[in-house]
Amino acid sequence: MESKKKSLVEGIIFRKSTPINDPESRYRGFKQETIVLPKGYVMKEGYMPLPCEIIFERDVPVKLRDKVTIYTDIFRPADKDNVPAIVAWSPYGKNGSGNQNLDTFPGMLGIDQKKLSGLMKFEGPDPGYWCNEGYAVCNPDARGAFMSEGNIYFWGSQDGRDGYDYIEWLAEQEWCNGKIGLSGNSWLAVSQWFIAAEQPPHLAAIAPWEGHSDLYGDDVCRGGIPNQHFNEDILTHLYGNNYTEDIKEMLKKYPLMNSYWEDKIPKFENIHVPAYIVASYTNSAHTNGTFRAFRNIKSENKWLRVHNSMEWIDYYEEKNKEELRKFFDYYLKGIENDWIKTQRVRLSVLDLGGEDIVNRVENEFPLARTNYKKLYLDAKTKTLNNNPISEKGLVSYNTDNGKGEAAFTIAFHEETEITGYSNVKLWVEANASNDMDLFVFIQKLDKNDNVLVHRLIKPKKVPQMNISQDIEMKGPVYFGPNGRLRVSLRNIDEKKSKEEEPYLTYDKKELLKEGEIVSVEIPLWPTALIFHKDEKLRLVISAYNIIGAPLPNIKDVEPNNKGNHIIHTGGKYESYLQIPNISEDAKNK
Repeated sequence: MESKKKSLVEGIIFRKSTPINDPESRYRGFKQETIVLPKGYVMKEGYMPLPCEIIFERDVPVKLRDKVTIYTDIFRPADKDNVPAIVAWSPYGKNGSGNQNLDTFPGMLGIDQKKLSGLMKFEGPDPGYWCNEGYAVCNPDARGAFMSEGNIYFWGSQDGRDGYDYIEWLAEQEWCNGKIGLSGNSWLAVSQWFIAAEQPPHLAAIAPWEGHSDLYGDDVCRGGIPNQHFNEDILTHLYGNNYTEDIKEMLKKYPLMNSYWEDKIPKFENIHVPAYIVASYTNSAHTNGTFRAFRNIKSENKWLRVHNSMEWIDYYEEKNKEELRKFFDYYLKGIENDWIKTQRVRLSVLDLGGEDIVNRVENEFPLARTNYKKLYLDAKTKTLNNNPISEKGLVSYNTDNGKGEAAFTIAFHEETEITGYSNVKLWVEANASNDMDLFVFIQKLDKNDNVLVHRLIKPKKVPQMNISQDIEMKGPVYFGPNGRLRVSLRNIDEKKSKEEEPYLTYDKKELLKEGEIVSVEIPLWPTALIFHKDEKLRLVISAYNIIGAPLPNIKDVEPNNKGNHIIHTGGKYESYLQIPNISEDAKNK
């Protein structure tokens, strides 16, 4: 079958891209032209009329350093010259092409369609807004996408070099002031790390809205457990005339961390450009990587804002567009506004079942005032305890039906906040297997042991989604932070580890021997949670992902387990959960 054809380029396996004439591509055809979209123009019923006249340059060719030609659409204000450019870099299609578009989702997930022009590429900046504010919006089809030449790469240094070339080409255009910014969500955010690391001279600022920064560890093999279903869905919906990097086959070829996967980790030490970074605790792909990038890039001027919503809703919210404009005005237009006084870190603190704190000002992340506190597992009482457990015990569960779990609970007698990184240390043993796939979860319970959740999309705003009030609802919810680990890949690099976050190398496999008890450390992704008096924290350790796949049409991770999992506690087997406790006294300082 055509789509299964393979190609090998410099050791990388490629598969045939889905053809651009596939009905799901919604490709509008190739047409090199320059037209003027008049003020009041309506792209599609339900979208806003354009607030200004826009020059639309379509399918403009750009030649990269290796002579490959890519094509770009450019939207720019008709009444202004010498304007900065905002780039949305992805292979998703330039102008409404691609299988995904906001208006295909029920009620646009609560996004106000009447405040969007419909000209934006998926997860990218809206030309209707930005051109009216004196910016050009530039939507390239990255290498291999649609009519662009070459093969599609899944991020990495090639994507970065291509972005460098494109930015430098833009800076030479007669309408451009030589200042370029990057903006966008998800793929459009991930690509920014790689482009910025190449240090194009005319890149003046970046604004990544939730994007992972380690394809192996954050996404396709988190915790060493392969999980390709989400990316397989992306792969089958990338359209072009040539080939697409086959991440699924590359994971089969290289199941452990090596130079190939390291190329999918940006060189943070090379990123010095001003950065406005937006994150959340609730994204199943991007959360950890966004916080990692903020912590590790070397930009002197960098900002972090953590929202309590869903990334698309947050990206297109009016007040957030205005704030992003203020950032770009400062760095791309040289306007002496007061952006530089903006607080460097603003967090949301989630109160599952209650009212969240939003935009709480902090100086750094993780918080310097964090008190890392160990809660010790007691197998006999199924509790978490403030003090070590002297008596040894064990708890086990069977995994043969694909399930199996154990839970440990503690009740808080005063309001408690955990903000930052949690991790668990467990002493484990496998029965009837030489390996184990472990999943760990923190849940918040009310005083009656009901599980509390955070809803990313509010039912009142999107009645079309028919969201149930039951916790098994089919809409996006957040239960709390989680982590996972294939025990054979438990090796820790002590030099790279931090108190709050053990560093797993994923580069060596250590299978279990019969009867062997080993210690493992499992990092959980960052969070900020409030527990009120008498509410409970429950730690769940399981053989499967108890919260299920992030999207209803995507298969969940498929663990490789057999027999019983045994968790040892007490005595010399100090199994514990370490939480980033923020005391009330410290919060008031």
